Parts: sequence; C-alpha cells; structure tokens
Amino acid sequence: MKKLVAMFLALTLTAATFVGCGTKAENQTADSSAESGKKTFVFGDTTFNAENEEANIDPHDTYCGWAAIRYGVGETLFKFNDNMELEPWIAESYENIDELTWKITLKDGVTFSNGNPCDAEAVKACIEDLVAVHERAAGDLAIDSIEADGLELTIKTTTPKPTLINYLCDPYGCIIDVTAGNADGIVVGTGPFVATELVTDDHLNLVKNENYWGGNVNIDEVTVLTISDGDTLAMALQNGDIDAAYGMAYASYPLFENDDYVFTSTATSRAFYLQMNYNSDIIKDDAVREAIALGIDKEGFVNTLLNGYGYVGSGAFPDTFPFGAGVNAKEYDPEKAKEVLEAAGWVDTDGDGIREKDGKTLTINWVSYPSRQELPLLAESAQANLKDIGIDVQLNVTADHGTIVSEPTGWDVYAAAFVTAGIGDPMYFFSTHCLSDSTKNRGAYSNAKLEELAQEMNNTFDVDERNDLAVQMQQIILDDDAFVFCSFLRMSMICKSNVTGLTAHSSDYYELTAELDIN
Repeated sequence: MKKLVAMFLALTLTAATFVGCGTKAENQTADSSAESGKKTFVFGDTTFNAENEEANIDPHDTYCGWAAIRYGVGETLFKFNDNMELEPWIAESYENIDELTWKITLKDGVTFSNGNPCDAEAVKACIEDLVAVHERAAGDLAIDSIEADGLELTIKTTTPKPTLINYLCDPYGCIIDVTAGNADGIVVGTGPFVATELVTDDHLNLVKNENYWGGNVNIDEVTVLTISDGDTLAMALQNGDIDAAYGMAYASYPLFENDDYVFTSTATSRAFYLQMNYNSDIIKDDAVREAIALGIDKEGFVNTLLNGYGYVGSGAFPDTFPFGAGVNAKEYDPEKAKEVLEAAGWVDTDGDGIREKDGKTLTINWVSYPSRQELPLLAESAQANLKDIGIDVQLNVTADHGTIVSEPTGWDVYAAAFVTAGIGDPMYFFSTHCLSDSTKNRGAYSNAKLEELAQEMNNTFDVDERNDLAVQMQQIILDDDAFVFCSFLRMSMICKSNVTGLTAHSSDYYELTAELDIN
C-alpha cells in the first residue's frame, strides 16, 4: 500500500506538469467537442514517434505503415484474424496460379477516403511505388510484374514466394492513393479515419471517413497524442485528458484495476531480444555469447519487472505457434556461465568482480532505446545479472540507437523489440534479421546452413514443412548464441469504461476501427 501511495504522489506531480502545459491538439479537441457535440476520442501512445521509425503515417516510409494501420487510415488487401490466419479485407480472394503467379480479386465498391475507386489500377500503382522506394518491401515481395484488369490484379514474382499474400498484410502493404501524394507525411487510404494534421512526435488529428466503404464510423474526431513518458501517460488517463492509452508503465497498472477502466490484452509475437555484433572482438568469442545467454534471468525479468505482463522467450516465436515449439534455448544458469568464461580464460585477476583476458576487461557496450518501456527495464536487469558472472555492462539506452548500430563498431549487444511473426509466417523474422543480406542484420551474423535452409523455405509451399524448417533455423541461431530471446509482449491497452470497440490484437496492428465508440 505504501508503495502505491508513493507512486500515486509521484504520478500526481508528473500530471501537474502535463495538465498545465497540455498540447495544443489536446486542448483544441476538448474545446471542439464541447462546442460541436461530436463524438471525440483522444488516444495516448508512447510508441508513435520517429524513434520507432514512425515519423508519419506514410506506409512507404520505413515502419510508418504501423501508424497508418493502427490508427485506421490504411487497410491491406488481406488481414489476420485473432488466430493469425488470413482473411479478406480490401480484397475478396486470391488464387495461386503457379509458383510465380498470383491472382487477387478485389472487393467491388471499395473507395479511398477522397472518393477515388480502389480498383486494380490503383492497387497496382500503390504496390509499384512501394517497391520502388521501400527496400525491405522490395526484397520481401520480389515482384517481377503486375497486371491490372478491373478488379483483377495479377502479380508475378521473380522467385517463388509462398508467403506473398502474408507479406502484403505487413503494414507497409496498406493500400494508399498514390495520386493524392503524401504532403507532410499524410496519405489517403481506405480506412475509417482520415488524417487532417500531423506533427511528428506530438500528435495526429483524424476525422471520420464519411464515405467509408466498410459501413458506419462511430467516432467523429480522433486525436492521437505521442506521450513518451509512461507516468505522464498514466496520469493523463486518470485525469480524463485521454480516453485510452497504449504503452502504459507496468507499475501503473494497479491504478486502473477498478470499475472505471477496462483492460484489453492479448499475447503477441513482439519479442524483446538481444542481437550480437559479430564485428566486435569480444562478441566473436563464443564463450562470451554463451555466457550472456546463460546469464540473463528471463523469468525474473518477466515476473518481477514486467509484473507478469509478458511471457518468457525461448526461440524467435512463442511456443504457442506451430513453428515456435520444439526449440531448445539455454536456461538461466549463472554458475555454468561462470564456468564457460573461466574455461575460455576470462578470469578476475584483480578481485574487482569483473573478468579480464589478455589484458582486456570483459566489458560489453549494450545499446537499446527507451520508447518501448520494457527495454530500459531489460537493460538494467541484464546489467545486474551479468555483473554477477563477471561481465561489465555499459548501458546506452538512447533515441539515437539506430545511428549507433548502423555502424559496425562501437557496440556489442543491441536490445530491441520486434514482432517476429508479423505476417503469420516464420520466414519474416529470418529474412529481416538473420541472413547475410537482411536489412536488420546489424551484427553481420552469417551461417551457411541457415542460408541453405532459408533458400529451401523460400521454395516450400507446404505449411508443415515450413514449420519444421523454422524450428531447425531457430535452433541454429540459438546454438550460435547470435540472438537471445528474453520475453514476448502481452499487449495491453487501457481505456475508460465507457469506451467500446477498442480491442488488442495478436498481430499488434489493428487498433482504431469503425467499431470504436464512446457511450
């Protein structure tokens, strides 16, 4: 009880600052709501910022498609249900003609929010623009040609792409009207909301799409506020300045466990993981990587620091996925970690608790970022764990993490968050992180057997065979200690009890929909 009281007082002080200098967008929303009687909704989000590669809502720019799809501006051809299975959205159906050819039939009557038809020509133009400017999408989709005929779209790929339809469900696949441009990072999509104003790292203003093809939209105006501080976010919700929150600090959850608020939560494949830098001489030492994998108390991190709002990781995917079960990851064993280091010649020669070898101190530079509240907690937990086995961890948790890890040297371990099964298929994580040409292979990791299995998976259409290959591929990166998967996110949003239609989704994509309402 004393702990909660102390926390409440701290939050009150934080909130005083927030309320006293509320953003212009927030105050305007409150004023317009009172004057017009329209239904307005204010959403606080810690993750909508340039630090997360979401500086705007243009899906053709880095990871900005996440904002487009989360906030109801854009929609993809197909989407995932709660079981991460494909179902139609803008499209009606698809047919795999042969290993290089796919025919997609669009729904009749779908329009962009500006009234232009979302036909095959519009989708063709969108996808062609996407692969021209988005390196990751171009690699994922491997498109050779696209033909448009009315509502029929025929895509040919340069190589077999068993997961083409899955990849088109990635947020970068949000279908936008490219003829409308992207002034100030705002695009025109087919979703229930239309963006009217965007100020990076501050707010996004939306209005209902009056001509939404999917039916009635309940909310008239939405403001998405970027509130990077978790305590500020908590008090904003308590004070009624916002209607719902995403990215709340776990320590604040007890404040909302009452009848005035509702939690919506679900397990996701968003992993909090470590990526090793093979350009580092220390990390190249197999014993050091193995000791790090053995030396991190994952269960303590999840159960204590995350208050159980997560679950322990083993491989790249949750074990509830058919391609996530059956892997063998190293378990927390600090004594074995010490033995591994000792055998490799890393010993504490001066009695300061930190090991040395050949005159070099066992210090690792740990880089991460603060916008995902779990990552600073993981950094501090790992720092304490690894100090116990003789490793000095120097933390650099910074918004400038991307610049740092883009360089081959200057860092040893990168801790990040990533939705590993974001397209409902295992190849997504491997193709982005683990292969020699992967865009997020920041640590120059390479394994010939992994490359061989990846090529086999890229040519395999049978789902069971793909799942088996995924297990083998995970075991390779785990045995190499190239990655350590610490935990997976239990995604939670908290809203006022009068809010309905806001539901956490296992993909971590879909948030603001036409069903959103305030009673």
